[in-house]
Amino acid sequence: MGKVIAIANQKGGVGKTTTAMNLAASLAVLEFKTLVIDADPQANTTSGLGHDPKGIENSIYECMVDGVDISSIILNTEIEHLQLVPSHIDLVGAEVEMINLDNREEKMKNVIAKVKDNYDFIIIDCSPSLGLITINALTAANSVIIPVQCEYFALEGLGKLLNTIKIIQTRLNPDLEIEGILLTMYDVRLRLSNQVVDEVRMHFKNLVFETIIPRNVRLSESPSYGLPVIAFDADGKGAVAYLNLAHEIAIKNGMKNTTDA
Repeated sequence: MGKVIAIANQKGGVGKTTTAMNLAASLAVLEFKTLVIDADPQANTTSGLGHDPKGIENSIYECMVDGVDISSIILNTEIEHLQLVPSHIDLVGAEVEMINLDNREEKMKNVIAKVKDNYDFIIIDCSPSLGLITINALTAANSVIIPVQCEYFALEGLGKLLNTIKIIQTRLNPDLEIEGILLTMYDVRLRLSNQVVDEVRMHFKNLVFETIIPRNVRLSESPSYGLPVIAFDADGKGAVAYLNLAHEIAIKNGMKNTTDA
């Protein structure tokens, strides 16, 4: 049964989408069967993996609201072993449409359950909010990765997110764990970046991943080509960092890829 990992932080611009698509691609390169679910109405993971959101007929929205079978909307990507459940702008309206539904917090969990056995990892890219769609993602997930940028105000809002996770653990998903806090946009030249790393490690200790994602031009450029960075600049610092993260997560979860054999 696949491990479901949500990438969440209500703060925008911390690297959620970059992490979702590049971690998923790196896991796939390690030959883990991986599904990435774009649960953000901005649909940047969808476009970043080579699909035009404007041409998407059915997305995670239709699965949650209209009961469309998730198997029928899964798309292939340029990376072997990596598939995509797309998003589009209509997902914005899902929270309003779901508000009066029974078990509205478990809609995504029920959708994912139909394909969970087909994958080693399922990665969910959450929107920058703590709304109903993000609550659905955290209810469906086994664990959550929290990206934190190595910049001023890095810890702003983190307490609110951790409190939301506690509420979900208490009321909706007692098995939800924090997979780890991921430091992103690290610039070795800046004293501030190093201060943030030290502060986050001091506060959260073993919850922080060893891998740190650097600020990297190729990471920013690759989505405009519809490719994850590992298919765009495989030897670059960004690609290497996400591959290291994928290894770290696989080892943490006791999973061996075929290349380790």
